[in-house]
Formats: sequence, C-alpha cells, structure tokens
Amino acid sequence: MRLLQYNNDGDFSLTEFFEGDIPKKYAILSHRWGSDEVTLADLKSGNYKKMAGYGKIQFCGEQAKRDGLQYFWVDTCCIDKSNSTELAEAINSMFRWYQDATKCYVYLRDVSRPRNHLADGSTEDWVSTFRNSEWFKRGWTLQELIAPASVDFFCKEGELLGNKASLERHICEVTGIPAKALLGIPLSDFSVAERLSWAASRETFRQEDKAYSLLGMFGIYLPLIYGEGKENAFKRLKKKIQKTLTEDEQDPLDPQSQSCIQDLRITDPREDKKRIEDTKGGLLRDSYQWILEHPDFQQWRDDTQRRLLWIKGDPGKGKTMLISGILDEMSPSTKLRDKQATTLLSYFFCQATDDRIDNASAALRGLIYLLIDQQPLLISHVRKKYDHAGKALFEDANAWVALSEIFTSILQDPSLKTIYLIIDALDECKANLNQLLDLISRTASTSPRVKWIVSSRNEPNIEARLRLDHTQMRLSLELNEEHVSRAVQLFIDFKVSTLRLIKDDSELQEIVRGQIYAKANGTFLWAALVLKELEPVESWDVLDVLQDMPPELEPLYDRMLRQVEQLHRRDPEFCRLVLSTMTLAYRPLHLLELGALCDLPRQISSDLEKVMIIVKKCGSFLTVRENRTYFIHQSAKDFVLERAFDRVFLSGKADVIYTMFLRSLDVISKTLRRDIYGLRAPGFPIEMVEPPVPDPLAAAQYSCLYWVDHLLDCDRGHTTIDLVDGGSIYQFLRTNYMFWLEALSLMKSLPDGIVMIMKLENSIKINESPKLHAFIHDARRFAISTRSVIEQAPLQAYCSALVFAPEKSIIRETFETCVPYWILRKPRVEAHWSATLQTLEGHFSGVRSVAFSPDGKQVVSGSDDKTTVRLWDAATGALQKTLEGHSSLVTSAAFSPDGKHIPTLHVTGEWLVEGTARYLWLPTNYRPTCEAVWDRIVVLGHSSGRLSFLQIRPGLNQLI
Repeated sequence: MRLLQYNNDGDFSLTEFFEGDIPKKYAILSHRWGSDEVTLADLKSGNYKKMAGYGKIQFCGEQAKRDGLQYFWVDTCCIDKSNSTELAEAINSMFRWYQDATKCYVYLRDVSRPRNHLADGSTEDWVSTFRNSEWFKRGWTLQELIAPASVDFFCKEGELLGNKASLERHICEVTGIPAKALLGIPLSDFSVAERLSWAASRETFRQEDKAYSLLGMFGIYLPLIYGEGKENAFKRLKKKIQKTLTEDEQDPLDPQSQSCIQDLRITDPREDKKRIEDTKGGLLRDSYQWILEHPDFQQWRDDTQRRLLWIKGDPGKGKTMLISGILDEMSPSTKLRDKQATTLLSYFFCQATDDRIDNASAALRGLIYLLIDQQPLLISHVRKKYDHAGKALFEDANAWVALSEIFTSILQDPSLKTIYLIIDALDECKANLNQLLDLISRTASTSPRVKWIVSSRNEPNIEARLRLDHTQMRLSLELNEEHVSRAVQLFIDFKVSTLRLIKDDSELQEIVRGQIYAKANGTFLWAALVLKELEPVESWDVLDVLQDMPPELEPLYDRMLRQVEQLHRRDPEFCRLVLSTMTLAYRPLHLLELGALCDLPRQISSDLEKVMIIVKKCGSFLTVRENRTYFIHQSAKDFVLERAFDRVFLSGKADVIYTMFLRSLDVISKTLRRDIYGLRAPGFPIEMVEPPVPDPLAAAQYSCLYWVDHLLDCDRGHTTIDLVDGGSIYQFLRTNYMFWLEALSLMKSLPDGIVMIMKLENSIKINESPKLHAFIHDARRFAISTRSVIEQAPLQAYCSALVFAPEKSIIRETFETCVPYWILRKPRVEAHWSATLQTLEGHFSGVRSVAFSPDGKQVVSGSDDKTTVRLWDAATGALQKTLEGHSSLVTSAAFSPDGKHIPTLHVTGEWLVEGTARYLWLPTNYRPTCEAVWDRIVVLGHSSGRLSFLQIRPGLNQLI
C-alpha cells in the first residue's frame, strides 16, 4: 500500500508499505474521478501541480494534517493502474483499506454550500443538492460509505457539511441502506440479497466494476478479468458468494425481503399441484409416461432452439395431469429438489374457479415466487420496486406492467443458467391473457436460456397469440389419441384395482375395466368421475350402475345432477343451494363461508361437518380440500351455469345473488365486534397479528370482501327497499362500519374496502336516499383519510381515526361510544371535512410538480428528493410506483397528452380561482409549489413533500 505524506517544504512524498508495516493511522479520500486526475506516473514525474486533480490531493493532505494524521491515501495516484497485478490486488484490498482508515473524507464536487443562508435560515438548498449528488450513484462509493468508521462529507469549497452520523437520515433515505449498516454492524448480519440491493441502482464506468466493487462487501477475493462483461462478472461473484456460505447461512432473508416474499405470494404452486392431484384421485406415473417418450417432448427438451411446447386438447383429456407428471420427472434435476443443481423450474396452475389464480398477474406472481424460493438472490429484482411501492406493487392497476418488468429482469439475470417455466390451463386465465401470451412468445423467442411448456384447450386465440415458429412446437392430444387412450386405460386399471368392494373379484374387475374403457373415449375426467361414483357401490350393483353411465362428459354431468334431484326429503333443495352459491361465488369457499352464504338451515350452516355432508351429497360436482370447497373441474361449473341453469337456479339467478347479499350482511352483523382477535393493545402492529384458532373471521371473510359486489350484481328491483334511508344497508353500516374496517385491516384488505365504499356511493342516488348517501359519503372520506393508520394498527380505527375525524363527521358521531374510555379529552379538530380529500406522504423534500392522468385515476408528483417521481392512486391514496434515475430535481411531471379535459380551476397567489371568480382562500401551509386539476378535483404539491386533494362542486356561481 502506498501512502502520501506532507513534507516540511509543503510538497508531497510517497512511501510504499508492505502488509505488516502499514501505519495504523491514516486518512483516505473518497471522490468521483474527473478528466484530469493525477496518476502515479504524474506524481513521480513532478508534473502535477497544474492538473485539475491536484486540488483534491491538496485538500485531503491539508485536512489530514488538521486532524493530526501524517499519512493519507488517494486512489488516483497511490495505485499503479498500468500494472494489472497491482490493480487486482488493490481492488481486492480496497474495502479493508477504507475500513482501517482513521478518517475518510468524501469530496463532493457537485455540492456547493451557500455562504449566506436563506432568509428563513433554511439549509434546504445544499441538503437537496447533497441528496442528489452523483457520489451516491456510483458503484465504488458504496464500500467507501460503509467500510470506514468515520466518514466526513465536504462540499467543493472544502467546507465540512457533516458526517455519517449527523447526515444519517438523508443518507439512509437516498441510498436505502439501513442505519445500523452505517454504524458498523457486521455486514454478515445482512442477507446477500439485501447487500446486493444496496448496489442495484449504482453505476460504474467499466461494466465489470459493478461486480468488482462489491468484493469487499462479501469478504471474498476474485481475479479481475476486464473484458468478460458484467454478466460473467456477476456470475462469478454470486458463485463465489454461495461457496463462502454454509447451507444454513445461504440466502437468509432480511425482514424487508421476508415482507416482500409474503406480499408477493398469492399462492404456492406446489400446494396447488398437490391439491389438484388429490382432487383428481392421485397421479399415476404410467398414465403420463408416454409424453416423456414422445418425440415432440424430447425435441423440446434436448434441442436448444426449441423453447416452447404447447400441449393442447379438449376438456377432460388429462392436460393438467400430464403437466403434473412432467413436473415430477423434471424436478429432481432442478433446484426445486436438488440444492446443488443450477437449473431452475417454476410453474403455475391457472384455475377459472378461483379468482385469486385466474389472471395473468397471479401467474407471474406464482412463477416469480418459486424462482426466488430456489434462488433467493433474485429477490433483489423485486426489491428495486417493492421498497418504494410496498404490497401495492402486486395488486394495483399497474401490477401487470410492474410484474412483467420484474419477471423479464429475472430471466436476464446473468447468474442464471437454464430456466424451465410451465403454465397449465391458459384458457382459464381471465384477465390479461393476451399480454401473458405475448410475454411467453417474446421470451421464448429471445431468451435462449428459457424453455416454456404451456397447456390449454383448443382455442384459436391462444394459437394466434403464441405465434408459433421454428422455436415453438405444439402437441395435440387429439392427434395423439392412441397414447391418450392407453394412458386412460392404465389409469382405469389402477383405480379399478383400488375399488374396495370388488377387490376380491378379479373377473368382475376385468368386466368393469372393459366397460369403462369402451365408454371413456380417451377422457380422463370421465373415467375419474365414474370411478368415484363406483366407490360406494356394492359388487352386485356395479354393472347395473355402469350400464346407466352415459359416455361423454355432458351426459355424465346430467346423470349426476339427476341423482342429486332424486335424493330424499330436503336434500335436493340443500344441494341446489350449495351448487348455485358455488357457481356465483367469486372464489372457492371455506365450508363455513359456504354454509353462511347459501341459506342452509342454521343447525347445518354453522356446523363444518354438516356442511361437508351436504357438499358430498352434490355428487362429484364439488370436492373439498383443507375445508375449502372447489368445483371438480371448470367444465363442471360450465355445465351448471350453461346447460343445467333452470334445474339448479329454480327461482332464477337474481334470487340467488340477492340471497348471497343478504346472507353476507347477516353473517357480518353476527360475527364482527370490536377487537375480534383480542389484541387489546391499541398500537398492536398488523405484522405481528396471528389469527386465533379457531379463527372467528373464518365464516365472514368472503362476505367482508364481496358483499358490495353481490349487492351491485342484484337486479335493482330486488334491492330497492335495501337502498332507501333506514333500509338494511343503512342499518348495517350504522351498526357495523367500524368493525368492518377493523376486519378488513386484519385481513390486509383495507384498500379493497375503500374501493367497495366508492362503488356503493356511486350506485346510490342522492335525491332518493339522502341520509344513506350522506353516511356513505362520510364513510368514504373517513376510510380514505385514515387508511394508513388503520392498515398499520387495526385497533387505531377506534383511537386515532375517530379522535382526529372532524367533530361533525357522521362516522365519528355514530361510533362515539367506540372511543376508548382512557381518552378523557379529545383535541380540538375541524368541525367538518375540509376540501382536502386526502394527504399523501412519501416525498422527502419539496414537491415541484404534480399532474393528473387523463382519466383522473392517477396523480404523478415530482420532487427534489432522489426518488424524484411518484405515481399515486387518486382514489385510495396508495403509492403505485416510484420512478428513479433523474440526475437532478424534477421541476415538471406530466402524463402523455391524450386526454381531452381542459382544467379551468387553478391557484393564483393565495386563492383557488375559476375564471375571475375566487372560490377559496388558502392558508399559508396550503399554498402550493405546484398544482394539477382533473374534473373538479385539485391536487396541490407542498414544499414539505405532501400532496393535498380538494374537490369543488361544479358551477361558476358558488354562493354561501
């Protein structure tokens, strides 16, 4: 290590020290390289004092002298960069050199501290410039910030701005690095993924240096190979990191990453696979072996140019079980089963009967979840967006856009090798299917490491969107009828051998096999349904029952329904209630949810085992797994809704929907209460909440989330009496609204509740139901303004939310008795809701620009802080996206000008005006630095970083 020191004549001298002789005290410089730096050769030649970089060396030396340090180090002239061996040794040692330094001086050439403070004594100007300094965006400066114990920051004039401790808040906010990492906590306390995330947005001049600059962060040595490219450099880095960790230490997730994974997870595809296999009677290897030997599958597997295999066939042909079999065969050689493997395998099962997993965003969430489970370092791709947006990243209107960007970024990660991706039942994807198909087709064509298998019914739209070419193949089950029929026979052989009541009669078994072979017509689902029907049948009745079984799925469904209709006493009625409710439900139902919704007698509906008995009486239409009820197959639900509608919905669909709405109100009213989970502590955080066992919300969760949807699905004639003042909805809300908000918070679904309230408000006519409309309007204002605190701590609904609501708020007045007894005196608050709809917080510095999207659903704001542009949901106030990458503060933000609305409301001075009419005088703290208008809503941006929303009634003659 070479160190500089001041000589008595005011000049510098250079001394080289070997490892054991390095002085214990020295200063070290951190800076950004310029165009005229002093190198080692310049220093030795003596021709350096007129060079621009000399000033930094002089500054460092003088500052070291003031701090009583004899030696100091500057990278530009203390390393011989022309010597590749020395350069490699220096780069691998640099973290340690900074860590051992007594003082680290950060010289910020793009920050100038004003010598005269602003009139109000503010230092905002230099703080804003400091936060936006390029120093925070460079790769090498990460270790220079973290490694030294003492880091002082200086502006370009050489004046001290502060140190790592005094500027901690700004540094943490700008870099995303936790404060404890700056304070010297061992880096091993932070996961690999978290450390990588700190460097994700930083850049280096040479692309390989983005990886090399992280060596010290992980305490590893790596030979430098300039010219290998960033991808190969990161591949070597991550491989070396993995080797240095024990199996228990590999990829431990920090709390933020754990939260990210929890919010990302909408389902675990491995659990879906197990549930589906159990539902269909188990997976038999012999029934799918044929596809593993099929030339098309083998060509897809072995040919690097064949990257997409589409398996297509009619309903019930066994596509899903083929996919399950392929997964079982491929898993052992991937990281799903073998932690030493380098190949990743991820998959997803779309199901139209479950609205959680019937859309493209859910498919990407499932695929990403499994990829990260196998390679936790991939969480860094998600964290780039998640750290700014939170859970809304996965659920808001832009979820598909964000998820597809994250997914594409993961597939391009240089540390990955082969990636197998499999999606079953594309035809059951209801939302964004075309975008998903485009993504599959594009990645299959452009990513040589990625191989896809997808399955679906024979649908022309899917074939057209996949755009099959030389890299993509189709395997039609109808064109492989011989293989499919043989697989069905093997399945039948096995299942017949397990029929308990004929297991000792081999001759009867053979006859049964033959008859099922003949009627199955190569359809797995038909065979599975028939064999399930035969399970309880006595041996002497088996052939008669088989004789009655019609071939083809639809006639079989018809027979199953006729059997239900022929049950004794009230059983057919109960089964119709269950089937009609399941058909119209938005997702699979817990048995207690089903009992509560379908108007079964109370002695049945509240008893889980009795509800199970009724479900079993519904033939083979339904199946139950872990107390949740599902349709056996999408085709079964299609039959009930399309072919057997009049037989199941005896009084019509409208009556069933109305009943589901009324039952939802009833179950919520009878279930919800204040502090239903017994948390007691008013500040109990949501992340620590564990549902009690049994869960008191189990029967009411579906109703809490969907009662408004069922109300709006009703015919207006059914709900006229409910929507009047004093009707069922009015009484329900006056009694249960606060309990409902608490329950939604416990279910982590409060934003969904706000959307429900807005839907409800929009459906009610003020002239017909003025009291109900006023209550719901106030409920919306209350929910939007208190969302953030109730989401964080559910019981704050009764504390902060009510206490700080306006005195004349209908919600506050109605639920005054819910305020805790220990709040003896409430603060003075405004009497009525102000024109401010909501206040959004998130910017760290002044807001310079705001704008509405053309449809008024989003607001974009630009600020002085590093994360300079934020996208908000104008209705709920949720942060949707944070855009980074600006080199300086954002003074103007706008959407593309494809809307036709021309705003006339605006702020002039201290007034909100329209034309020449002055409407509203703005107090000092509400006067904006920028504004935007959509329709009659005005959004104001403030220097504090807040956004305020106001809404003005239409009309130019606003009078008191």
